[in-house]
Amino acid sequence: MTDALTASPRDWWEAARPHTWPNAFAPVIAGTGAAAFAGGAHIGRGVLALAVAWALIVGVNYANDYSDGVRGTDDERTGPTRLTASRLARPEQVKAAALGAFGVAAVFGVILSYEAGALWLVAVGAACIAAAWFYTGGTKPYGYSGFGEAAVFVFFGLVAVLGTEYTQSGSVSGVGALCAVAVGAISASVNLANNIRDIPTDAAAGKRTLAVRLGNARARRLFTVLTLVPFAASVLLAFGFLPALFGFAALPLAVASILRVQRGAEGAALIPVLGLNGRAMLIWALITALALAWGSLAMGAAIQF
Repeated sequence: MTDALTASPRDWWEAARPHTWPNAFAPVIAGTGAAAFAGGAHIGRGVLALAVAWALIVGVNYANDYSDGVRGTDDERTGPTRLTASRLARPEQVKAAALGAFGVAAVFGVILSYEAGALWLVAVGAACIAAAWFYTGGTKPYGYSGFGEAAVFVFFGLVAVLGTEYTQSGSVSGVGALCAVAVGAISASVNLANNIRDIPTDAAAGKRTLAVRLGNARARRLFTVLTLVPFAASVLLAFGFLPALFGFAALPLAVASILRVQRGAEGAALIPVLGLNGRAMLIWALITALALAWGSLAMGAAIQF
């Protein structure tokens, strides 16, 4: 073990898990695209939503580092640096970093809610922060009971995409719902791949993630389904605006991750899957949003700043 208080800036950076940040960026991009297609895109509010989502994912990553570390479930874990489990930082320091990130998310969330004229969204933001903390925190963390992927689907899919669309256009749409399901599904696949990698250590630690509950083979099949959902959504979106099919440009990355998972990669060999699906999600969201914005401009709508 390493002595306490030796964490470098690079260690803190790695513990923030930048490879997971597409899970925060993609839903905001997709939601902005949906708002644009509805004729209500507002770039300033999109930037605020991006700040909220980014701070939330950094907060949940530090919160998981802290909670898993103090429980000892990260002691034999394969993956990026864990500050608490590796004793690179004191648990209270990591906890403070998590709470600080949640505070940043709260501040930007209140500003966004005020700017959108929807202060009731502050309650939604509070629910997001609570979900982020209790994923691995508290006496009965729901992430230890197999609900992590469902929470990712809801909060980094449905809530993030539709919330972004609503704060810009004042409503949600069928296009936004398709984008929300697409992003939520592939975002959940990233979480599932992470948990497939950790099945042996999680099972030994009594952490009953969805991957542990399903078992290795079924978890890998579910991963494939979740990864392909955005491309099914592209087909459906194309009925409204054909260029939405450009979202298939992200398919090669998704296929590469599926092949690695289905060929039985284990442990550290699964780490690249997180990046592949993260990039696939971000590329799909960006191209789809641009296609939808193009459709909006073609119909004469204006994008606000």
